[in-house]
Amino acid sequence: MEFVIGLLVLLLGLLVSIALHEVGHMVPAKRFGVRVSRYMVGFGPTLWSRTRGETEYGIKAIPLGGYVRLIGMFPPADVVGARPRAGRIGELVTAVREQSAEEVLPGEEHRAFYRLSAPKKLVVMLGGPFMNLLIAVVLMAVVLVGVGVPGLSTTVGVVGDCVRPVTQEECEPGDPPVPARAAGLQEGDVLVSLDGRSIGTWQEFQEAVATSDGSAVPLVVERDGEELTLELAPVLADRPVFDDATGEMQVADDGSVVTRETRYVGLSPTSELLRQPWTSVPEQVGTLFTSTAQIVLTLPARLWDVVQAVLGLEERDATSVIGVVGVGRVAGEIAAADADLTWRVVGMLQVLASLNMALFVFNLIPLLPLDGGHVVGALWEGAKRQVARLRGLPRPAPADVARMMPLAYGVFAVLAVMGVLLIYADLVVPVTLR
Repeated sequence: MEFVIGLLVLLLGLLVSIALHEVGHMVPAKRFGVRVSRYMVGFGPTLWSRTRGETEYGIKAIPLGGYVRLIGMFPPADVVGARPRAGRIGELVTAVREQSAEEVLPGEEHRAFYRLSAPKKLVVMLGGPFMNLLIAVVLMAVVLVGVGVPGLSTTVGVVGDCVRPVTQEECEPGDPPVPARAAGLQEGDVLVSLDGRSIGTWQEFQEAVATSDGSAVPLVVERDGEELTLELAPVLADRPVFDDATGEMQVADDGSVVTRETRYVGLSPTSELLRQPWTSVPEQVGTLFTSTAQIVLTLPARLWDVVQAVLGLEERDATSVIGVVGVGRVAGEIAAADADLTWRVVGMLQVLASLNMALFVFNLIPLLPLDGGHVVGALWEGAKRQVARLRGLPRPAPADVARMMPLAYGVFAVLAVMGVLLIYADLVVPVTLR
C-alpha cells in the first residue's frame, strides 16, 4: 500500500510542477498583452476543462507534460519576408506559419507573441524553467533547513567491546576493552565536549580524538538530562580506511582491507536528520544543478549504456539514467521503506527537487520544441536589432522561428524514442534502491 501511495504522491508532485511551469509562461505572457487561448496540464484526451475569460484551462489524460497556447508564436511570411519554398520541408514551414496566423483574431494582431520585444520574449520563455528552479530551491530549503538531512549525530549509537586487529572478528582473551567502554560510555549518551573542546558535530569529535596525544582527557556527556564527566584515553590502533567520496571501506589489490594507524576510542554514532543552516541551500542547489547538467551533457553516452544493459551486454548500475517508470519505482520504494515517516518524506521531497531541477536544465537545451529553442530565437532577434540600432539601420523583422520547426519535429521524435527506451529499460532491467 505504501508503494502505491508513493507513486500517487510523486504523480501529484509532478502534476503540480508541470502546472506551475506553465504558469511561469502564462502569467508574463498575459502581463505583456499576449492572448493565451489554452492552458493544459498533460497531453492526449481532455479529462476536464473550463473557460475563464479568453483562456481554456484543462487537464488531459497523459500527465507527462503540458502547454500554453500563445497566439502568434510564429510570424507570418510577409512579416519576415519569407519566400515560398518547394518540397516537404517548405510545405511544413508554410503550414506552421498559416496555423499560427489563423489563431490571431481580427483586430488583435498587436497581441501576437512574435510582436513582443526580445527581452519580453525571454521573460515569457524562461518563466517556465525558472519556475521549476524556484520549486527545486524551495524544496531543498524545506529539506535542509526545515526537516534536515541524514547525518551522523553526536549521540552514541554503539560502544565496542575490545581493541582487536581488523582481521579478527571476535574478541579474544587478553584483548583490552575499547577506551569508550573503559571510560563508562553508554548507548544514548550525547557528546558535549572533549578536553574542554566543545563538540557540536560527529566530525568535530573525530578531529578532537585524532589530534589527542593518548593521555586521559575529560569527556563530558549528557545522560538522562544530566551532564557527566568521564575520563577517555584514545589509543593508537590500525583501523580501516574509508573513501571520503563513497564512504566505503578501501580494499587493496590483494583483497585485504587498507588500514591506517590512528587514535581510536571504539564507538560509533547514531544517524539522524540534522538541520542545516540557510547558507547550505545555495551550495546544495548548485551541486544539484551541476550533477543534473552533467547528466544532460552526457546523455547520449548514458543512453548507450542503457541500450547495452537492455541487450544484456552489461549491468545497469545505480547511476544509470532512468525514465518516468524508474522515477516512480524509486518513489514507491522510498514510501515503502522500513524507516521513520520523516525520513521517507525527506526522500520524496528530494526526488521532487531533483525532478524540477531536471525540468529546468532540460528545458534550457537550445532546440525546439523545448523552451531553450525559443530562447535562442529571441536572443538572435535581440542581437540583430541591437546591431541595426548601433549602425543606424531599420529595425529588423522578428526571428523566423518557423524555419526551425522541421528540426523541432526531429527533436520530438528523438525524445519520444528516448522515452520509450527508458520505459522499457525500467521495466526489464530496473534500477532500485535496494
